[in-house]
Amino acid sequence: MYDTIKFLHSYWAYLVLLVLIIATVNALVKFFGNKEFQAFDFRVSLFTLITSHIQLLLGLIFFFVSDYMALISDMGMNSIMGNDDLRSKIIEHPFAMIIAVVLITIGYSKHKKKLTSKPKFKLLAIFYTIALAFVLYMIPWKTWLGIA
Repeated sequence: MYDTIKFLHSYWAYLVLLVLIIATVNALVKFFGNKEFQAFDFRVSLFTLITSHIQLLLGLIFFFVSDYMALISDMGMNSIMGNDDLRSKIIEHPFAMIIAVVLITIGYSKHKKKLTSKPKFKLLAIFYTIALAFVLYMIPWKTWLGIA
């Protein structure tokens, strides 16, 4: 199960990143271009929400089926926090990605309450851009690029 969840979490992340970039760029371009909110805009923001939530679930499952909890128990939190690699994997990455999904969820929920296009795109642009920044910052680039 560990290998399957790790595989799914790793490769689903590419889809999440792609969709989040598309949704963010779409919202920014249409906000600054004073475009009307269309069905495509709704669908891309919804698909971003769905894929990010699936990724969050995969990540949470991966966290608990991995040996991270045993590692925390054995080493103690002081040792985990003192090790850059473990701190990144066990604390920083999950926390930042949860924040990113929360931002996506807030942006999506708030945009639905707006009645005109400009405020809809503004909310999506703000929340999705901040979420994208969190995601880009916390992606394990060494693993993704095959360096480590």
